Amino acid sequence: MRTLLGSTDENLIELERGLTVEIHVRGGAMTMTGAPSEVALAETVIEQLAAVAAKGQHPTPDAVRRTIDMLVVGGPESPAEVLSLDILSRRGKTIRPLTLNQKRYVDAIDENTIIFGIGPAGTGKTYLAMAKAVAALQSKQVSRIILTRPAVEAGERLGFLPGTLSEKIDPYLRPLYDALHDMMDPEAIPKLMEAGVIEVAPLAYMRGRTLNDAFIILDEAQNTTAEQMKMFLTRLGFGSKVVVTGDVTQIDLPGAARSGLIAAREILQDIEGIHFSMLTSRDVVRHRLVAEIVDAYARADEAARIKLSNQPGIKGRVAR
Repeated sequence: MRTLLGSTDENLIELERGLTVEIHVRGGAMTMTGAPSEVALAETVIEQLAAVAAKGQHPTPDAVRRTIDMLVVGGPESPAEVLSLDILSRRGKTIRPLTLNQKRYVDAIDENTIIFGIGPAGTGKTYLAMAKAVAALQSKQVSRIILTRPAVEAGERLGFLPGTLSEKIDPYLRPLYDALHDMMDPEAIPKLMEAGVIEVAPLAYMRGRTLNDAFIILDEAQNTTAEQMKMFLTRLGFGSKVVVTGDVTQIDLPGAARSGLIAAREILQDIEGIHFSMLTSRDVVRHRLVAEIVDAYARADEAARIKLSNQPGIKGRVAR
């Protein structure tokens, strides 16, 4: 009961805050008061959290919020099934999906060869893909990991930047390095990179290659052109898996260039073995305000689009 309720009853407080119920605990008994539908939902939340606790985990207020959200949205997977799926463990820290869409994204990575993870910042698109890549390497499903992203701010022409080639591209690849350090021993990473087991490189370096027996991640794919996306996807070799992540609301391409991520979604969505996982602000796992910021900007963009489409002589803005 103590594990279930949390330190200083924090889980209980969060449950009462998330639902219109009053909960009293005495000994091993729990009494709920409120509308029948709310009480029934609260009971299901407690059952799910108890199932999570039975697997050795300690439910948190965040787990309470996410359990409520998953039950309200509905779906064939139970919240306990989602919150207890282990992807990768290191030094006592376990990486797991925290939302229903995240679990479906992780399952899609297992079941398909090319997976697109599309959603706003903070939804775990890249982080979960990285965890699956490291897990695949550790279990010898693949022999190497290749991580890439477009250095769009420099137009992939890095010669004008100071320093060595490594120093020039490092700022654009740093988020990938940071995720790697979360999931592997930092001492092992340089050795693996030197041996070619892990490769982190700009997208331009993929041209002309065939990538066999590898787990390949393309990050920030919204900043690829249609030509770059086609070039990248056709690098796929035997025994490999590709995960492409991006946020179509944060396109930084110059001029009127069309995003390769948007083009790929339109062209490839009906091909077997290619899966598109869509994540939303509900799947944001950063600070609570991040989800609200994402939603606020989405509303502002929609209002601007409607205003533009209502101007005389303008039929609407075409997405790049």
